Amino acid sequence: MYVHAKQREFDEILRALFEEVDRRLEDRWPLAYARHPNRPERGVTADPSADGLFEVAADFTAGIGSGLGRGYLVSVRVATLEDVPVDRFEAFMTEAAGTVSELLPRYFPGRELGVARDGPRFKITGDFSLGSL
Repeated sequence: MYVHAKQREFDEILRALFEEVDRRLEDRWPLAYARHPNRPERGVTADPSADGLFEVAADFTAGIGSGLGRGYLVSVRVATLEDVPVDRFEAFMTEAAGTVSELLPRYFPGRELGVARDGPRFKITGDFSLGSL
């Protein structure tokens, strides 16, 4: 599938931002839960979302049925067999969303992007334009 170079660049920057969010969560909560036995230790893979306790990623949504429209959902998964109470998971989600919000201006300078609650999730919304193609 063909992906325009500007879209690829945007995706790479977004991936780097989420890798930093993942690192920060891993640094702050290294022993919050026992890591799933089939999940590699932190830093073992080339993809931080594929190892350690947390998987933090951006999932694009067209926003159908959302008052905020299209954007990228902030997706957080805790890779453990233990039960994660709803309030603890909410704290992880809120911390991840706050970190995304803090980092957006550094990773995407000059773009009007923000993080807002969209139902049970957080979403990055704003200017996703790629300029002149």
